Amino acid sequence: MQLLIINGPNLNLLGKREKSIYGESSFETYFNELKTTFPNVDFEYYQSNVEGELINKLHEVGFSYDAIVINAGAYTHTSIGIADAIAGIETPVIEVHISNVYAREEYRHESLMAKNCIGVIAGMGLNSYKLAVEHFLSVH
Repeated sequence: MQLLIINGPNLNLLGKREKSIYGESSFETYFNELKTTFPNVDFEYYQSNVEGELINKLHEVGFSYDAIVINAGAYTHTSIGIADAIAGIETPVIEVHISNVYAREEYRHESLMAKNCIGVIAGMGLNSYKLAVEHFLSVH
């Protein structure tokens, strides 16, 4: 299975920023753990702080990969463009969040892209990504 994990703005700072919310681990460290845990998955990882680059990546792989896991960060709540890109591709997408967005500021309670995803996982820390991968493996 070919699976892409996409992280949006500020997620390149995991392990450095707001550790009480996002934890102590960098995503690169966690990504290596995922690859070890799921050796039969062909993982790719992409991170950008730029909305258009995230959209371009969705277009690039959205007709050839088996699965996409996306944490669009703040763009979750603001980007009609990313929501439209997810709606326009064939590859199934699961939206994930490290924190429980519903226990945070009210503006974080709405996802513009959730309706175009097959599911949403929030509040399970970095394990949100693992849960998404396990779901894709169970249906693939």
